[in-house]
Amino acid sequence: MQRLLLIISLYCVFPISLLWADNMKAFPPAEEGQVRYVIQLETKADEDAFKVELVIGKEVTIDSENSYFFAGQIKTQNIPGWGFTRYVLDDLGPMAGTLMAVRDEAEKVERFIPLLGAPYLVRYNSRLPIVVYAPEDAEVRYRIWSAAEKLNEIEPG
Repeated sequence: MQRLLLIISLYCVFPISLLWADNMKAFPPAEEGQVRYVIQLETKADEDAFKVELVIGKEVTIDSENSYFFAGQIKTQNIPGWGFTRYVLDDLGPMAGTLMAVRDEAEKVERFIPLLGAPYLVRYNSRLPIVVYAPEDAEVRYRIWSAAEKLNEIEPG
């Protein structure tokens, strides 16, 4: 009983936000030309059923008829002594796209253009922040993916 009271009192004295702040000590400030982005996820009952997709890109004014993307690769780096992971994009490479000829009167639109490639999915873990370092001229966005509860059956064949 005393142990339970001690644990409860520690939660009152050390709020979760302070524990999260301690985790941030592992992540150094961004280097010159870079920005550090921090994503703190909400707690979920079954976090193994979720993934976080990191999307790095930039808002650009372009024609509405071609598809565009940026070159670049997100690197995973382990922080020595902590065992935490950080995600780093060193450079937002040149923008490229399809080469469809567009009409002179084609509408110009403002659109978020992401890095080329498959979705960059990371483990959902509300106990640790997701920390991304990206160039100053880039934007970091994310979306949450979830698995359906129902498993589909497959017939042998």
